[in-house]
Amino acid sequence: MDDHPTPGRRSGLTRKGLLKTALAAVPLSAALGGAGAATALARDAGPGHRPLTPTPVCDDGDDPTPPQMEGPYFKPGSPRRTSLVDAGTPGVRLTVSGRVFGLACLPVPDVLLDFWQADTNGAYDNAGHRFRGHQFTDQRGAFRLETIVPGLYPGRTRHLHVKAQAPGRPVLTTQLYFPGEPRNATDALYDPALLMHVRQAGAGREAGFDFVLNLEQDGGGSPQPPGGTWAAGTAYAAGDTVTHGGSGYRCLQAHTAQPGWEPPHVPALWQRL
Repeated sequence: MDDHPTPGRRSGLTRKGLLKTALAAVPLSAALGGAGAATALARDAGPGHRPLTPTPVCDDGDDPTPPQMEGPYFKPGSPRRTSLVDAGTPGVRLTVSGRVFGLACLPVPDVLLDFWQADTNGAYDNAGHRFRGHQFTDQRGAFRLETIVPGLYPGRTRHLHVKAQAPGRPVLTTQLYFPGEPRNATDALYDPALLMHVRQAGAGREAGFDFVLNLEQDGGGSPQPPGGTWAAGTAYAAGDTVTHGGSGYRCLQAHTAQPGWEPPHVPALWQRL
């Protein structure tokens, strides 16, 4: 898809065009991995420098992020956290960040993102919750995850698992992949549409990916409503109603709202209407 206005599309520079402009401004030293490495934003070229199919970036008319199988290692009830590592965790540090958009390229707040992955040795923790955690996108639809580069195990290339769910909407289950991995060519599940941008960042790596959910939006150019009528610091009585993220909620227990207690996050306090 090109970035020039076409009939029926909003005129002006799209997010994809802005992204290309921003990447063009990145110094060469920042765009390269280690010495002699290929471009760090490695969706630009594949083996033999052939162009790769670009990962979908939200642009009017683009398809949603494709789903993939859950696999055998998903566990419900992961802790809410944005970091899966501590100072002693072995492995190459990896920071994954990006945003979640709907079909009109407007950001989607309060999206539940549940991540799980293998450790540096390629093993999943099925007894506890190591390298498992969930978080919610902020009002800009943004997320950030601190973890490690997952290890390899037989039959699969390197990957991250994720479930994404907008409030009251179906769950998207998918996987994210790393460019330049030899096993990408032999993994039957691998999909180049799910490649992350990955670059070297000191001794670690930084990765970026924007999700596009199959979510209809008003494409008139105005962003989605921020928090609605819900507000931190407000004393709510049982039966009070508010809006948040485009949905209505009824208060179940009297309380004074605190940051982090937004209605989608605390079903003990709020019931979706």
